[in-house]
Amino acid sequence: MHSGKLGTFVPMGDIIRLLPESVANQIAAGEVVQRPASAVKELLENAVDAGATEIKLIIKDAGKTLIQVVDNGCGMSERDARMCFERHATSKIKSANDLLAVRTLGFRGEALASIASIAQVELKSRRTEEEIGTSIQVHGSEFSSQTAASCSNGTTVTVKNLFFNVPARRNFLKSNTLELKYIMEEFYRVALVHPDISFRMYNQDRILIQLSPSNLKQRLVALLGSSYNQRLIPVHQESQLVNLSGFIGKPEFAKKKRGEQYFFANGRFIKNPYLNHAVENAFQELIPKEAYPAYFIYLELDPSSIDVNIHPTKTEINFQDAKSIYAILNTAIKQSIGRHHLTPALNFETEKSFDLPPLPDDHPVRPPAISYNPDYNPFEKQTKPQLEINYKTHGGERGAHWQKLFDPLKEIHPGQVEIPESTESIIPVLQIGNRYLVTHLRNGIVVIDQQAAHERILYEEFLQQEEKKDGSAQKLLLPQTVQVSHDDAEMVRDISDLLLQAGFEISGFGKNTFVVHTVPTGVESTEIQPLIEGILESYKNETDGFRKKEEHTLARTMALKLAIKRGKQLNQHEASSLIRQLMNCAVPDLSPDSKPTMFLLSFEELAKKFKHST
Repeated sequence: MHSGKLGTFVPMGDIIRLLPESVANQIAAGEVVQRPASAVKELLENAVDAGATEIKLIIKDAGKTLIQVVDNGCGMSERDARMCFERHATSKIKSANDLLAVRTLGFRGEALASIASIAQVELKSRRTEEEIGTSIQVHGSEFSSQTAASCSNGTTVTVKNLFFNVPARRNFLKSNTLELKYIMEEFYRVALVHPDISFRMYNQDRILIQLSPSNLKQRLVALLGSSYNQRLIPVHQESQLVNLSGFIGKPEFAKKKRGEQYFFANGRFIKNPYLNHAVENAFQELIPKEAYPAYFIYLELDPSSIDVNIHPTKTEINFQDAKSIYAILNTAIKQSIGRHHLTPALNFETEKSFDLPPLPDDHPVRPPAISYNPDYNPFEKQTKPQLEINYKTHGGERGAHWQKLFDPLKEIHPGQVEIPESTESIIPVLQIGNRYLVTHLRNGIVVIDQQAAHERILYEEFLQQEEKKDGSAQKLLLPQTVQVSHDDAEMVRDISDLLLQAGFEISGFGKNTFVVHTVPTGVESTEIQPLIEGILESYKNETDGFRKKEEHTLARTMALKLAIKRGKQLNQHEASSLIRQLMNCAVPDLSPDSKPTMFLLSFEELAKKFKHST
């Protein structure tokens, strides 16, 4: 052995060797099984491919302790049950060309070998035509036993202690709440593309979701809540290249976070940013820039025109003619929106005002007559009456108190603004476009975004309440019900203590329905449902840091939802009060989202604009 350059050496003898089968399986598992939700996806897809009409998913500790999938599919023979744990074992592919034609979701040998390498797996399976089934136990790629067993027809796969032999991977898993959220996402993706299959999901020995066979819209409503019955618009388009079907959400229900956006190609959930852009482009003039529409789009096309094997999870795919699919999808959505009268449409029907009734037979016919003024001289100069502008002020007399409009405030320094202490005094404010407030300073003017300013005010108020643990609440005269999706219902239960602290007293009323008894002071009844949905959206899009900064997240969400919006007209008292409260904030110049609430324009800057000195 000798050394060459610093830090390198040349060993004596051979160093390249084949990895043990168990290690190779663990490496493969790193690609296929990234978290409990990955195993759930593979097992659910296997059950679908087995022709099951009923599928049951059982979860404990967010899949870390137990994942069990029970199906009534075709089952497996004794040999197939053993072979499905071998790498590259499949019943679907005989040659490389078959890869291009596979329409099914997966094959047991592709996933079970990987899952069994990092967990303790038990498989029980029986074919309908056989009286006795097979039971196999595999721990970390090692077969423990294979015996005959009495079991129902179909297959049951039980996965215990995921990542038990790779603790480093287990340490990277998120909280149970977030891991359960990921599992439910995978459950939704399978359930949405197979509405004809009955699904049940259990969490901690409690039934969480129960879905009966139905059509697609009924399945969407069953998963997302009854409110979606009025939120969805059908989309349908057939062409030689691709057939499109599904639903889009109405523009007014677009959300600030991505979430309810699903593409399926030939029965498989896919991700494709290019097609996502086609959908959002169709909504471009109908929703705010920072909002995202909901969509559930199903594509059927020739499997040979899709490359599904560019990623081990098979969710990212390529299309041979992506540009044409983009154009078809974009047009189909625009047409669907237009058909449902969500955008102005030209009406080429006959103008009704011209439909005059016919004259009676005895009515005399006269030639048209023209009246004119014989004394009119077009060359004579005439004085046009001037529009009188009434300059009324609070004093009632024109111009009597105009100087008060320019009484100077102190120069603005965030957090150090001196405002008159009297609550009766009114700061003269000009509202522009029902969006911005303009007021006069000693050395210039300040322009304030009324919505961003109110968001900052509410944000700091909510933070103070949460720090004191005395969130002020008002009791509703009539308790209001709120319905959310199944996964959101779990989150409501998980953060119920936090919601109570903020002023929401909520009790359960069914699987995914809640009764709201009290709300934070100032919240209107019409704001309750969207406010809770907004809180849940923020919760879903946070990671493990949510609990560490939950108070700030909740305060920010409530402030953004409850703040006055751009377009609301304010009277002088309201505008003046808003400016006072803003200047008393700890950080008056930034909204909770770190966007500016105001900007200053000094007299020096004005002078430059008008090109003269002060």
